Amino acid sequence: MGILVQGVGAVVALIEGILRVVTDVFLTKPLPASLEYLEDADLKTLDGEERTLKARTLEEASELSSLKPQLEELGVPLYAVVKENISTEVQDFRPYFAGEIFLDEKKRFYGPRQRKLGLLAFLRLGVWKNGLRAFRNGFLGNVYGEGFILGGVYVIGAGQQGVMLEHREMEFGDKVNILDVLRAARRIPVELVEK
Repeated sequence: MGILVQGVGAVVALIEGILRVVTDVFLTKPLPASLEYLEDADLKTLDGEERTLKARTLEEASELSSLKPQLEELGVPLYAVVKENISTEVQDFRPYFAGEIFLDEKKRFYGPRQRKLGLLAFLRLGVWKNGLRAFRNGFLGNVYGEGFILGGVYVIGAGQQGVMLEHREMEFGDKVNILDVLRAARRIPVELVEK
């Protein structure tokens, strides 16, 4: 029986690997984001009083929010940048995110080259695992809006320090390692943050 289970596991792993390779062929490769590219984004506030700001000093939701006390101690703010504001999406997101939320209608924070996974995502076992994990943890999501563009997480240093961490989703639900976020935030010199 043990050999049968191992054999089935090996076949499943092989199929998953083949599907990943096939879907990767159609996935646009990311270009690294530079500070110069990101700081030109027009970000709209979503807190009631609509203002448009240039992203000159910006930086995932429930887990990243758990870092807020440590980030505040380091003097590093926590922001979310969303690509659309449809129906009650942003309001439904607010309980999971402890920072300020901005709208990037031009989608500059989604990369110099936007990456779309599309319907091929349903062929990837990782997408199904991530969706099941999120569902088990009470995060239901929705089916409104664009839904194909992959997101990411940035830690942006103070001044001209640049992009300290860039995590791009490889498939839907691919989360950033929050320890990497903290390590990157700790590399921002305190004297630059305070100015």
